Amino acid sequence: MTDVVVGLDIGGTKTALVAETVAGEPAARAEVPSHGWSASPAGPAAAWIAQRLRDLLPAGRRVVALGVGAQGCDTDDHCQRLAGELARLGLPAVVVNDAALLVPAAGLARGIAVVAGTGAIGVGQDARGRYLFAGGWGWVLGDDAGAAGLVREATRAALAAHDAGLADDGLLAALQDAFGVTRPDLLARAVNDVPTMDNWGPRAPVVFEAADRGSARAAAVVEAGARHLAELVTQLVGRGAVGADVVAAGGVIVHQPRLFTDFRRLLEAAQPALVARLLDRAPAEGALALARRAG
Repeated sequence: MTDVVVGLDIGGTKTALVAETVAGEPAARAEVPSHGWSASPAGPAAAWIAQRLRDLLPAGRRVVALGVGAQGCDTDDHCQRLAGELARLGLPAVVVNDAALLVPAAGLARGIAVVAGTGAIGVGQDARGRYLFAGGWGWVLGDDAGAAGLVREATRAALAAHDAGLADDGLLAALQDAFGVTRPDLLARAVNDVPTMDNWGPRAPVVFEAADRGSARAAAVVEAGARHLAELVTQLVGRGAVGADVVAAGGVIVHQPRLFTDFRRLLEAAQPALVARLLDRAPAEGALALARRAG
């Protein structure tokens, strides 16, 4: 039996695992869809995690320390309940929101994290080490910089311009093509009838493509998403978040340079003392770092 330390990053779309032996030698690395994941209730969530560990770790590995960053763990109390359920299954764990992995993944002890991927959320810690959260309310209510939120806002902007009798600047046509429809009313139906991440999120790249082709409405939607992220940081700072670095990650902001460029510019204007940086390592490395600190 080989003792291993494991980091697990459970996002809304995918789950990544990285494991090392206690001596620091690579033991496993894997990525699978997050099918069936829900952070609540804590008991079934712990069982889901335990099953993923059985599926992804090679035979003969015993988990002696586990770091988990989980989408949906949005309060300290929730994270502690899930850690308690994992302990009952023989898995000593530290549990945080998945966005809280970014700062340790970047090799930092302090800082603020922002994620723009499936959704959008900001996470920081105060001087006492307590986690602070801003945003992350889901794509129906907010998450303006997340994949689905961007599609929602782009559709609103394109349809509002159509209703005002304005010529399409490329955004409306791009969205209609993405949803496989030919008229604005059909676009509204295609978006409204299935208000899910699976329906909205995959269309997000067309918003950036339209902006890059000169659509002012698409560019404004992207900038508004970036402003949303900067406002999350400002809210966290106002509530006592510490650290001079803001670490950004998530599938949208990592793969769409326009969003990060806008975010960095707006953050510098709002919070000149802070420096934005794009995470260049897998967030699961942050989960591994947390496991080692706690182990």
